[in-house]
Amino acid sequence: MKYDINKIRNIGISAHIDSGKTTLTERVLFYTNRIHTIHDVKGKDGVGATMDSMELEKERGITIASAATYCQWKDHEINIIDTPGHVDFTIEVERSLRVLDGAVLVLCSVGGVQSQSITVDQQMKRYKVPSLVFINKCDRSGANPDRVVAQLKEKLGHNPVVLQMPIGLEAEFEGVVDLITMNALYFDGENGETVRIDEIPVNLREEAEARRAALLETATMFCDELMEAVLEETEILPELLLNAIRKGTLDRSITPVLLGSAYKNKGIQPLLDAVNALLPCPVDVVNEAHDLRNPDQLVRLEPDMDKPTVSLAFKLEDGQYGQLTYIRVYQGALRKGDTVINVRTGQKIKIGRLVRMHASQKEDIDMVPAGFIGALFGVECASGDSFVSPGLNLAMTSMFVPEPVISLAVVPKDNKAEINMSKALNRFTKEDPTFRTYVSEETGDTIISGMGELHLEVYIERMKREYRAEVTTGAPRVAYRETITQKAEFNYTHKKQTGGSGQFGRIAGFMEPVADEEFVFENKITGGSIPTQFIPACEKGFLSCMKKGPKLGFPVTGVKICINDGASHSVDSSDMAFQAAARGAFVEVFHRAKPVIQEPVMKVVVETPTEFQGNVMGALNQRRGMIVGTQDEGMMCAVEAQIPLAEMFGFSTVLRSLSQGKAQFTMEFSSYRQVPQSIAEEVAKKIQEEKSNVA
Repeated sequence: MKYDINKIRNIGISAHIDSGKTTLTERVLFYTNRIHTIHDVKGKDGVGATMDSMELEKERGITIASAATYCQWKDHEINIIDTPGHVDFTIEVERSLRVLDGAVLVLCSVGGVQSQSITVDQQMKRYKVPSLVFINKCDRSGANPDRVVAQLKEKLGHNPVVLQMPIGLEAEFEGVVDLITMNALYFDGENGETVRIDEIPVNLREEAEARRAALLETATMFCDELMEAVLEETEILPELLLNAIRKGTLDRSITPVLLGSAYKNKGIQPLLDAVNALLPCPVDVVNEAHDLRNPDQLVRLEPDMDKPTVSLAFKLEDGQYGQLTYIRVYQGALRKGDTVINVRTGQKIKIGRLVRMHASQKEDIDMVPAGFIGALFGVECASGDSFVSPGLNLAMTSMFVPEPVISLAVVPKDNKAEINMSKALNRFTKEDPTFRTYVSEETGDTIISGMGELHLEVYIERMKREYRAEVTTGAPRVAYRETITQKAEFNYTHKKQTGGSGQFGRIAGFMEPVADEEFVFENKITGGSIPTQFIPACEKGFLSCMKKGPKLGFPVTGVKICINDGASHSVDSSDMAFQAAARGAFVEVFHRAKPVIQEPVMKVVVETPTEFQGNVMGALNQRRGMIVGTQDEGMMCAVEAQIPLAEMFGFSTVLRSLSQGKAQFTMEFSSYRQVPQSIAEEVAKKIQEEKSNVA
């Protein structure tokens, strides 16, 4: 297989909910001849978009799992990952950006930069992913690309460079003016497949000249040759201008902006040209791995097929033929029959079947070279594992995984459902690092935790459909925490004498609150009052108390323990004795340190027509919401608030009824905050009731 690594693009398509990501991907696949008919996302024809291959996705018209595909455009090979927009599936965006070289951020020309666009943009920043912006839906009433460009600057801090201007807007949207070649582009044919190049309309020529001048001014910062050509007023070749823009795009100094309407098949081919011309190939991106012998040292990887292999498993899927592992190769190549090592487990793996993905369809291949994304069959691993050639001590940096904020109890109907449920949970936790499950010690219930109501709802629905596990769910639970508010001292002695050698350990010191840390342990023992070998046992004892607080049994956070004195016995002291002493000291001192309960507070953004603004704000206030700000955007208004998660259950139904179904909201975790006294008492009462029911 001969290939040119400079002609490979690994890109993701990310955006806020309903900005048109999947619709855009559908058009891209059509123009690159990967599919031969265009289907709608809402699946009115019963088929649904190619990339939404899960039944649930077709029904709800949303993307749940990121899907991978590839296509060819003008001798370039483009690997595309279509990612979800809902914040509940944020890990899907996170893991996709981890392995991509570039991204297309889709913004709606009416909605502009919305709350989830900001989250996606922060994820791109985290992985330093260069991006293009595609302003979609220019055919909708209220479309205003100039306002979106201004928001890109103000809200996201980008330096946008507009490469096109619209020919007409809303219902009059006909095509775009390409400011690089100074031509008008129209999209003819039944599905906009024919790009017709024409003269710029006379009434737009002056504006086009002014915008072109602004574009040149920005681009000259990145290329001396272009600056000379501008100063000498010689003819500027499109290639020269594109190279300058590419330079700025790769180091994220500028963000090129293109326009169109995916649904009306306008502006997609120029976007594909821009992906080829402006986004990085694997050679342009610096990828580094940790040297396991010296973890602080990073080793730069080279996308060279002849070097030892380094690759990363970034997503798992369980299909009818066993586990499918999506993999990105950074160095070397994965070939059929090769042996690689899973760095995390040290296990040797022989590569059997290799495939390339096109949504849910697979094509068998013999090799995945450096810079490509492929998939392996039947390999036992977890999301985020590195596969390397034998003898290499390198591991890829893993991705950022946010902590779950909401829990539900799931109860199987019968024995068969229980077996199926455990199979489903086993698979889901392996696939999705933000989905956790455990058995409650008090109630014996199976508890599932995730990023939001929709997240858990989708997994319960998948349990029923894919595993035929009939389950009922308990009331949602909030991930409360316990913490302390003041310093308190302890001096605790653990003594036990039961014939023969006993147990003895005395620990003294203090406990105090600490910000932004879960647990800090400080050893200030002098003169060997506690022998050095027992210090780790003290820390272990304190740490074991953090899982379940003495107040109400919630995990403890924000605690610093300092030990400064103690006593030991030459015969009776042991690791066990000091662990027990630490546990006793923790329980005793915790109540003196004025413990409080903290709850997760969410950042909620409601987008509503202005006529319902008062009702929406009232509903948010009723839910202990603190309104941070409102912003009018034409006919719509965005209300941002901070609301405790406990108050958000069932909010979507309330919001629908008070806005005639026209408002929508997004919610993401913001911070932990102290629960008001009255609510804390209610929570304590509820826990007492649960305990008495179990008893």
